[in-house]
Amino acid sequence: MTRFSFTAQVFVGMATGLLLGFWARSLGEASALAEALRIVGEIFVQLLRALVVPLVFTAIVASIAALRDLGNAARLVAGTLIWFAITALIAVAIGLTLGTLIQPGVRAGVDMATAIAPTTHGSWLDFLRGLVPANILGLGASTKLVDGAATTTLSFNVLQIIVVAVAIGVAAVRTGDQGSAFLSFNASALAIFRRVLRWVVRLTPIGTAGLLGHAVVEYGWRSLSALGAFAGAVYIGLGLVLLVVYPVLLRINGLSVRRFFAAAWPAIQLGFVSRSSIATLPVTEAAVERIGVPRSYAAFAVPFAATTKMDGCAAIYPAVAALFVAQYYNMPLHASDYLLVVLVSVIGSAATAGLTGALVMLTLTLSTLGLPLEGAGLLLAIDPILDMGRTAVNVAGQALVPTIVAKRQGLIDAIAPADPQAIPVPSSA
Repeated sequence: MTRFSFTAQVFVGMATGLLLGFWARSLGEASALAEALRIVGEIFVQLLRALVVPLVFTAIVASIAALRDLGNAARLVAGTLIWFAITALIAVAIGLTLGTLIQPGVRAGVDMATAIAPTTHGSWLDFLRGLVPANILGLGASTKLVDGAATTTLSFNVLQIIVVAVAIGVAAVRTGDQGSAFLSFNASALAIFRRVLRWVVRLTPIGTAGLLGHAVVEYGWRSLSALGAFAGAVYIGLGLVLLVVYPVLLRINGLSVRRFFAAAWPAIQLGFVSRSSIATLPVTEAAVERIGVPRSYAAFAVPFAATTKMDGCAAIYPAVAALFVAQYYNMPLHASDYLLVVLVSVIGSAATAGLTGALVMLTLTLSTLGLPLEGAGLLLAIDPILDMGRTAVNVAGQALVPTIVAKRQGLIDAIAPADPQAIPVPSSA
């Protein structure tokens, strides 16, 4: 495998995962092969997630220390937010157009009995609640009762980690000489975590095979028949954004489309199979630095984008889904309703940044438009299949915006030299 490029290894992993997935599906979901694929995929994602918290924290603190020497820090932040809005506007416009032309709600073959209101839904107050750290690590715990047995799971809120890291980074810089030792330690810790990341990334082809194989076994494509028009509209929109809109924006800004996708492919592919922007975050940041974006800016922009930049989940999907629900229940939407969808899509992802999954964004959109939340229950059967494509586009957008902003601010050239310490390839340990 070391004789092949990293991209080739990833393709081999995808092909292997598909073949093993269909084989395991023929053997049965309880087969040993299916279980092995699930375990391999879960272990790989767990390794990535274990690195998210220390990488984000140390990278943000290091970026604050580096940004103090940049005179255009304010312009970088403003440019990032502006391009977040621009790409979200384009994505939601595509979603509304496809939903209007294809009319997936009219062609739906799903039973009304499956229309059950989800227990979790979005709220505009979640944004403020998510900004305030519950603890310095941004950790949260939840307990569920299943068949009388209690199961407790831990999770972390990346947005809260960013808030804590920014505060500590600014305090360390403002402290002066007394904070220099801490900043030096943080820089050393960041270098160590990046080295560990390179080791984990070397396992991407194996992890890809497990994740994609497990997805084939668990979900397959059976549920697509009743909601084929809806799934088709969503994936057409995702394809247009990823393969048309993003390349056009890259070319307009004097960037190489081929170079961008060659560098961002490992992150996009991992987002597709893992269905998690957070688990993909370390790989996305490494890909952006490979393109030539300075580490001081990438360390801040990419984690921030991973929690608030979601062209797939927060723009295309809720736009098409909202029209689907309105058409299914025969509830006409007016021009003002379309504008509300645009508004929610542009700022709604930030409002739900502390939560996970497109379901929160969808219910937020439906409640804002006054559409029945039960409509979200109609779409849950194929949500995992759609989530793969949504996350891939999310990750691509999270790499695109920092690249464009850095280019417009003169931080990278049209063809920037690669940073060998940032390239996620398995050539060295």
